[in-house]
Amino acid sequence: MTTITLPKVRYRELKRKAHAYDSILRFIEGDFFSPPPIRSTRRILSEFEKIGKYKKEFLKSLGKGLMRSSYFKK
Repeated sequence: MTTITLPKVRYRELKRKAHAYDSILRFIEGDFFSPPPIRSTRRILSEFEKIGKYKKEFLKSLGKGLMRSSYFKK
């Protein structure tokens, strides 16, 4: 086995990045690609509107996309 010596600052940086990678991996391997629990387009749009951070154009575009999807109900 070969021994590698690193400065403490570099070690902490590598350890932080490894922890971040592990967190992302756990998130992706979890329930990331499962379908959303809500199938009502009206309810989804209502929730987005409640947040108050989205422009009307975005909400309109989102609504059109949801309506075209075979997964969501009208």
